[in-house]
Amino acid sequence: MTDMQQNVMSDGDVVLRVDHVSKSFRLPTEQATGLKMAFLNWTKGIKGYTEQHVLNDISFEVHRGDFFGIVGRNGSGKSTLLKIISQIYQPEHGSVEVNGKLVPFIELGVGFNPELTGRENVYLNGALLGFSHAQVDAMYDDIVEFAELGDFMDQKLKNYSSGMQVRLAFSVAIKAQGDILVLDEVLAVGDEAFQKKCDQFFKSVKEDPSKTVILVTHSMASMKRYCNKAVLIKEGYVAESGDPKKVADQYSLENAQHNTIFQTQSKQEHKHPTGLNSRVPVLKVLNHGNTIVDGSQDYDFDIEYQFNEQVPAYLGVILQDARRGGQVYDIDSQTNGKGTPIQPGHHTVHFSIPLNLMNNGEYRLFATLRVDDKDDADRIEYVAFTNDDNCAYFAIRNEHNGENGILNDTAMQFSVITA
Repeated sequence: MTDMQQNVMSDGDVVLRVDHVSKSFRLPTEQATGLKMAFLNWTKGIKGYTEQHVLNDISFEVHRGDFFGIVGRNGSGKSTLLKIISQIYQPEHGSVEVNGKLVPFIELGVGFNPELTGRENVYLNGALLGFSHAQVDAMYDDIVEFAELGDFMDQKLKNYSSGMQVRLAFSVAIKAQGDILVLDEVLAVGDEAFQKKCDQFFKSVKEDPSKTVILVTHSMASMKRYCNKAVLIKEGYVAESGDPKKVADQYSLENAQHNTIFQTQSKQEHKHPTGLNSRVPVLKVLNHGNTIVDGSQDYDFDIEYQFNEQVPAYLGVILQDARRGGQVYDIDSQTNGKGTPIQPGHHTVHFSIPLNLMNNGEYRLFATLRVDDKDDADRIEYVAFTNDDNCAYFAIRNEHNGENGILNDTAMQFSVITA
């Protein structure tokens, strides 16, 4: 055993340590078709590629017995991180230390040969994972029993249905006798009966202190059900780590931020961001405190604006349910013809919205700025609105709330009167 492995073992049974890992790729932008063009590009400082930074200073530890979740949106760097952990890629900076036999299943069925039988594919996959023939012998019966394919193991894989192939691949994944099992988006496999069987297996693994699982998933329900620790990767950085519930809530909030409310042109086509213009160059909603709240207190936020015209103008607030769709609030500072116009200039206005009647969910706040139509008193003119980059997002999480519908159980009280 190396000194490093000894240090890992003495450090609370750490079986995986990712230490300040960074990784980037070169993406070609212009290909030289000859020596002359290559020379001209070189003299102009044109490299012919751009650097794409996928992972930036990623650090975390996984201990023996952990069911460790890794989550993040597509393109966040999860798959690259898994390939570095599995030693498919090498990090440019930092290091990854593994103590024990790591069995990666980044994609089910990779390495399967349709011209070989199910039995031969099990041994082929075992060899690809670094197991000897004798070790696969010891695992074989468990793999076949879990896959429920005993009558088909001597048939060629190309004659299997897609469901049978998935069951076999998944059974090899979870029955491989490794110390650390790495699974990438492989929980929702097979039919309902097989999924229940997998669920029971993962529950047993979760209770086994000698087993370690690293799970990459987009299912927050799966992460909350199985994982005891988790990390959220956002744009190549660790955005949140620790408690799976907290990580899942932050992930849901990140997802909400990528939904759109307005169909607009690209901001690159304009001098000002989408929704803004020379009349209103600044309009944004600013979070006033925590972005994950329990809803028992009013939610405080600010709206910053710049509007220099000497005409009556009013701010509007739109609260949208990002999870279920629809608007919860759509009000302005002159509701029912009452209220005071905003002051001209560059200012910040404080707002507060009650949340005590609302269910758990992800919500976002947009702002609008409007003036009365000078030619028609019954019409209003919307001068500007906030785009996704300038609105505010928050989530409500309260164990007493429900998950379905916008209003919680306290929003409606029934009184039964018997005639």
